[in-house]
Amino acid sequence: MKNWFASDLNFNSHYPKPIQDAAEKHWTRIEVAKKAAAFLATSPEVKVLDIGSGAGKFCLVAAHEYPLTNFYGVEQRQSLVDISDDLARELELNNVSFICDNICNIDFRKFDNFYFYNSFYENVPGTQKIDYSIRYSEDLYNFYNRYLYKQLDKKQAGTRLVTYHSFGSEIPRGYEVVKTDYNDFLKFWIKV
Repeated sequence: MKNWFASDLNFNSHYPKPIQDAAEKHWTRIEVAKKAAAFLATSPEVKVLDIGSGAGKFCLVAAHEYPLTNFYGVEQRQSLVDISDDLARELELNNVSFICDNICNIDFRKFDNFYFYNSFYENVPGTQKIDYSIRYSEDLYNFYNRYLYKQLDKKQAGTRLVTYHSFGSEIPRGYEVVKTDYNDFLKFWIKV
């Protein structure tokens, strides 16, 4: 199992070819996942949600690094959830779960901290798509960002959030950046 986490190339090689091809643009790099997880896994009972988990890479790496913390990924494509579930079983990770649903159906009150790798961005015209199994539109991009903003706004003080390649429009006032990395593409937020 250790070889899986030796490099992104090793990890991504366990995905089917079309998922490997999307890895560079759509899946979190191992080092980014480790840094984000270190910030989000504040205690064993914390529940961390990956918003738009894709092929599950962030959750899988995070669950491996922090076996006492529970990580959840929500993804609307059943095929990606199936792949994520298969890899979690293969890696024998019991602290990770994947939910096949639209983010608008998720109860944010059930989770403590959040990871967001700008999963709505593929709705913007001219961007690389993971696949064409779902509908894309700029209206959806704006809708999902507003929805996420409202859900994060309801969270209590102390909530932690990590964003990667985000424009920040989905982050409500009250969240402060406490650290950045990777030329400010990776941001660590706490709600005050």
